[in-house]
Amino acid sequence: MAKTKTLFFCQNCGHESPKWMGKCPSCNQWNTFAEEVIRKEGPVKNDWRSESSPRQRNAPHVLHEIESGREVRVATPDQELNRVLGGGIVPGSLILIGGEPGIGKSTLMLQLALSLKNSKVLYVSGEESEQQIKMRAERLTQSQSESCYIFTETNTQNIFLGIRELKPDLVIIDSIQTLHSELLDSTAGSIGQVRQCAGELMKFAKEANTPVFLVGHITKDGMLAGPKVLEHMVDTVLQFEGDRHLAYRILRTTKNRFGSTSEIGIYEMLGDGLREVSNPSEILISQKDGPLSGATIGATMEGNRPLLIEIQSLVSPASYGTPQRTPTGFDQKRLNMLLAVLEKRCGFRMGQHDVFVNMAGGIRVEDPAIDLAVCVSVISSLEELSVSEKICFAAEVGLGGELRAVNRIEQRISEAEKLGFTEIYVSKFSQKALDTRKVKITVKSFGKLTEVFQDLFG
Repeated sequence: MAKTKTLFFCQNCGHESPKWMGKCPSCNQWNTFAEEVIRKEGPVKNDWRSESSPRQRNAPHVLHEIESGREVRVATPDQELNRVLGGGIVPGSLILIGGEPGIGKSTLMLQLALSLKNSKVLYVSGEESEQQIKMRAERLTQSQSESCYIFTETNTQNIFLGIRELKPDLVIIDSIQTLHSELLDSTAGSIGQVRQCAGELMKFAKEANTPVFLVGHITKDGMLAGPKVLEHMVDTVLQFEGDRHLAYRILRTTKNRFGSTSEIGIYEMLGDGLREVSNPSEILISQKDGPLSGATIGATMEGNRPLLIEIQSLVSPASYGTPQRTPTGFDQKRLNMLLAVLEKRCGFRMGQHDVFVNMAGGIRVEDPAIDLAVCVSVISSLEELSVSEKICFAAEVGLGGELRAVNRIEQRISEAEKLGFTEIYVSKFSQKALDTRKVKITVKSFGKLTEVFQDLFG
């Protein structure tokens, strides 16, 4: 009998070592090494190919001799997912989707499996039984599909046997933390097992040219569970975000080898599944009975999609010595900078007030184009002066109090016009390449922040 071999793996980054170490040399974290047993008795066959299928031998090729074929993507009925992936699913790609428990990852994947009517989909579940998946499918709008196959299995060797018999066009694994390979003796969900199982699925995806979706758990810090090498192995990493107490979910790309990483998809969680939100600006602007101080509309961009989002501010006298600066969905340091500009360049006494800023809809915005909307919202709450609901803003604020130009101003103006806004405030430097004769909305351009306040509030 062969001697049992053990290795130590870092639980944070996946770095392996033949002996225990207090500090990981890769990620510099302390006390993260755990021992895992690796079995070496003999090779275990764990291949998706049949016995009779030929093995291709790879050989190096000169770069200019390689034929560059046209990129073919599989478009799904889910337009939000297509946008996030860059136009559709790339054959042979390995896609990892992560999110908090109960956020809707399994529902999204099951909806995808049921919606692909002309493709054979294998849904592998290691967390639920077939009856539980059937119960969830009956709650969905599209509950009938003759091309969706359910397979409840956690052993990768048995999964590849099922793949060999079925030959699916798409494989969904829910989840990667529940799988285990017989090549290792460690338990399912450990660093070695997650890396081994992901490596076997990646090999299958590339050789069979079949796309594979992996559902992954996340840690209490919000990071994807397992070794960091898992995110390096896959082609695309999707993050499913949202508050479980709210109805809206955001699908965000953090890595994409075949498209942009700045796209988002927005869904609404209903009783019969996830509904695509084609016009997110309508849900990001709250409904009000009348004029309200501290509420403004900013035009932002998420990838190639323009969004109009409501910024809400509350400014009140500081009850204690140190004033509070509490943003929700906005950068803390950016808010401190804008408040300093308002006090230094515009003369408002912000050092004696608590400031609370909230991005409506639970979305997080990093676009500097909403700087002007945040400043106007803060001053509106400070002076108790309301801003018209038909006015929106799109400009970056500099340290000198000047308004700077932002990119894709035409798309922002077009989105504001489509939603019924009558005026939009922009930087005068954005008008150089802008033809205002083509739009019906009134475009007001200014060079300084003080000019905007004078025009709005007098």
